Amino acid sequence: MKRFAFLVIPTLLVVTGGCTNIRMNSASDIVVLPLGGEVRVTEGSIVYALPLTVLEIDVTAERITGVPGPYATYAGEMIGLDNVITSGYESWRLTGVNLKTIEELDPEQFYVIQGTSLMQTNLLALKENGLVLDINPDIYAQSGHSHLGQETGNRGLLFPDRGAYEYVSTKTDTAYRVVKADTAFIRIPYLVQRKKGMTLEEEAREAADRLLELREGRHMILTGETNIFPQNPAAIDEINRLEHEYTALFAGKTRSEEKHFRIWLTPDISMTGAKRPLFSFSETIGVLPAGNVGGIDVYIEMTPSGKTRELKLVVRPVSSQKELAASDRLYYRVPDVAEIRISDGDEILCTARKLVYQFGNTVTLPANFIIGK
Repeated sequence: MKRFAFLVIPTLLVVTGGCTNIRMNSASDIVVLPLGGEVRVTEGSIVYALPLTVLEIDVTAERITGVPGPYATYAGEMIGLDNVITSGYESWRLTGVNLKTIEELDPEQFYVIQGTSLMQTNLLALKENGLVLDINPDIYAQSGHSHLGQETGNRGLLFPDRGAYEYVSTKTDTAYRVVKADTAFIRIPYLVQRKKGMTLEEEAREAADRLLELREGRHMILTGETNIFPQNPAAIDEINRLEHEYTALFAGKTRSEEKHFRIWLTPDISMTGAKRPLFSFSETIGVLPAGNVGGIDVYIEMTPSGKTRELKLVVRPVSSQKELAASDRLYYRVPDVAEIRISDGDEILCTARKLVYQFGNTVTLPANFIIGK
């Protein structure tokens, strides 16, 4: 069975710090080529990849839903409330934008290290010291997130108690039926029960009466006008709860739910120096794809610091065609510091300074710096 070793070499500085005691092999024994085209992985080869930075943006929004109470029409008349919910609505509020980076494998930057003789590497030692990272699929297995929101407010029935003592009244009437007896007709009385439902106004009147009774009873308890004073706050808490429920029958109720939306963006050098739409936000719909006409665009701006622009000097000048064709060099990608800003116009929602590998430079070193023992 063929066996291959895979590793990611993250930075130039890390590798050079751990290579002082490694035996040099001759350059002719080592060949480093980009994977693809005519290059194939053979037995005994080592495959490594350059890292790639991916931005993970976590957008947090709060959804607020308003539901009118069944007696909203009578709120002003019966309990003196004017500013109540009269129709259902849904609104959104942007509560936070968080940014973090994830290092992945660059699918366009795989390299194969091949040798004409036995090669020994310090992969295990470098890995134990944190100098080399494996190409590990667990990195991707841990990047899943749930989009289920955390709802606060009421669940189930919004108005389980509508405040009336009874909703159907029963009335008993006397009715008569006519029975023929010989040559005469006799009226025989009997009782008839009729059920009648309450009108919405009658229900609202009873609920308002109970609400006013609760307020009056609480006032009497707190002012000492009653003969019994509760020894703990449980009674007052229950009165407050009932008052809140009965008031909601007129004023309505609101629900709030926190939602998370995650966006993954792979930076490219062409994205620097300008604002690019990241997503859109609407106060009535919520988070939308970038460029949606139903919302306001939120932009991301990335500005590299340029601290790695001079690292190209690590590669010594090529003086001959033979050196130009040399394939005994390892390729490394050194990240650059980038200032990242997310805004929706004039308001800045998030700022961060992150290392971005794509904004840095790819440099080379002799292959025998890490190969051999």
